[in-house]
Amino acid sequence: MSTARTQLPEGRYGRSADERADRKLRILGSVLGVALLALIGWFAYYYVGENKISAQVITFDASADSVQVHLEVHKDAKGHGYCTLRSQSADGTEVGRADFRFDQDASRVDKVVTLRTTSRGTTAELLGCHAD
Repeated sequence: MSTARTQLPEGRYGRSADERADRKLRILGSVLGVALLALIGWFAYYYVGENKISAQVITFDASADSVQVHLEVHKDAKGHGYCTLRSQSADGTEVGRADFRFDQDASRVDKVVTLRTTSRGTTAELLGCHAD
């Protein structure tokens, strides 16, 4: 007596159900991966490319009730926006914070601004700039 075969001959009837499921999962994973990369790229472009105003603190001079801050602002010539500055005391508490507008029709603006403080400030920190 011979034994009956329980498996189909290999390669004769196409792929098995497991192989088809694996292929669908690979395709789905690839599509989701590409979508995730596109989303990350869009957020990066929006964060870097759309911020049309930036600045840096050149110097600052602290007195008893204010801090004079020299800012250099870079923006589009027709762009408008504001920058936020803060000052802290020697122990780290915030003693002053203010927004300063930049509406000039120039791409580079050097400006000295006065930040009022509640006590002697020892720092002048640029927190960020935002375009309108």
